[in-house]
Amino acid sequence: MEERNKEVIRRFYKEFFNDHIVESADRYVREDYVQHNPGVGQGREALKQAFAEKFEAHPEFCLEIQMLIAEENMVAVYLKNVAPDGTTRCRVVDIYRLEEGMLAEHWDVLQPCE
Repeated sequence: MEERNKEVIRRFYKEFFNDHIVESADRYVREDYVQHNPGVGQGREALKQAFAEKFEAHPEFCLEIQMLIAEENMVAVYLKNVAPDGTTRCRVVDIYRLEEGMLAEHWDVLQPCE
């Protein structure tokens, strides 16, 4: 289960965050997605809307996964937000709870580098 959940996260980050295919959230995120980041609303549609706006404002937005740690239905992702010149803008730890192979709940911690 852990390896399968890590692969879901890898594909989600590539398609959603790096390729900016907002509709890919329909494959990876539950409709009733619980969001613990106060800057993003509840549910899959709120996630899609928030990042569609972010990608439009910042078309260079990119996240590089540095580490994935999985235990049962939980996956922690350590990553960097990287500028086009390769510099790190911030470091992030995202934690997800998955249900039936889809993202069900999210927590995060951000560390700005600038």
